[in-house]
Amino acid sequence: MEEPTEADLQKYESKFSPAKFADKIATVAKKAGVKTVYAALLLYYAVMDGDVPLKHKAMVVGALGYFILPLDFIPDVLGPLGYTDDLTTLVIALKAIWNSITPAVHSRARTRLEAIFGPVEDRDLKLF
Repeated sequence: MEEPTEADLQKYESKFSPAKFADKIATVAKKAGVKTVYAALLLYYAVMDGDVPLKHKAMVVGALGYFILPLDFIPDVLGPLGYTDDLTTLVIALKAIWNSITPAVHSRARTRLEAIFGPVEDRDLKLF
């Protein structure tokens, strides 16, 4: 699968909102899996925390918009397989902003993840 370009991600920017993100997490968490949800939560809390440079915010919001939409390269209705492209897009955005993710963001994402899934092992959170 090809990596999405910045232009690809910008077209999904309008699909992102905190409310749409919360709805998506609530409805697909178990199907999407721990890693996908953790990646999405890290990006969400990083953008909301404000430590992401402006030049990377469009990429992050675009990646989250792509995650929210049910119709994408691999349709989400295919279950766990359907979130492969979402996880790839989220990880690309995470790599771009990794140095902007604070310990507080990690903590908030982990707390929310465990509220959804229960206790999670550190090894299950390795994204790259």
